[in-house]
Amino acid sequence: MKPKPRAKPAAAPPPKATAAEKTRANRILDILEQAHPEATCALHYRNPYELVMATILSAQCTDERVNMVTPRLFSRYPDAARLAAANPVEVEEIIKSTGFFRAKTKSLIGCARGLVEMYGGQVPRTIAEMVKLPGVGRKTASVVIGHAYDIAEGIAVDTHVLRVGNRLGIARGDEPLEVEQQLMALIPQARWTRTTDLLIFHGRKICDARRPLCGSCPVFALCRWEHRQAFALGGKLPKVTRPRAVRPAAPRAGARPGKRGRKA
Repeated sequence: MKPKPRAKPAAAPPPKATAAEKTRANRILDILEQAHPEATCALHYRNPYELVMATILSAQCTDERVNMVTPRLFSRYPDAARLAAANPVEVEEIIKSTGFFRAKTKSLIGCARGLVEMYGGQVPRTIAEMVKLPGVGRKTASVVIGHAYDIAEGIAVDTHVLRVGNRLGIARGDEPLEVEQQLMALIPQARWTRTTDLLIFHGRKICDARRPLCGSCPVFALCRWEHRQAFALGGKLPKVTRPRAVRPAAPRAGARPGKRGRKA
């Protein structure tokens, strides 16, 4: 009889945010609002169904590329019922340029079938219902209900939100769910959807992963990233000096080997 696998320990709840931390986080958002008033979801969509499918396609792909593909996809499959009955080969051909097209095709058609079978073809309005759909995780669910329905139930955490949140010191860690909980504890619920848009936009325009523009960052004074000053001055991370390995000197040409160099 095989032993039962041990259940994973539940994640520890985030520490309760202090009033000072909440004030600082909201001050950062206020500044980002002024710096990036145009920040919004970059995916093009006309209804919740289109946003779900576009968000699935955006995995490991730029929003610009997704926006080039979706007009043809939605023209061919304008609703969940049509996509649920689609030929996978035809869908693959349309979305191929977004990368991982076979896995994405499976998710698109699976999600469409789930919408038809579980929700009558309509996109639900809660995260709990959304994540039951194939290809839909918490991040996608938060994006969809936040932008399509203006319902703030969570904060979508992608690589930009992880990076910017950690650098600014309003989050710690690299687990999306833990970071989401930390941000939700700091920020009023009415700002949750907007928080994602602002942090993503700031991450793309200013707080780049490799070459952040710290010298022109509007929240530089509130940032807690240890390398912000280095990038503001020279644009490079401080060099880490490492001791060089000492190599034995090569023997001179024509030199006779000593006793130690003779073969036995």
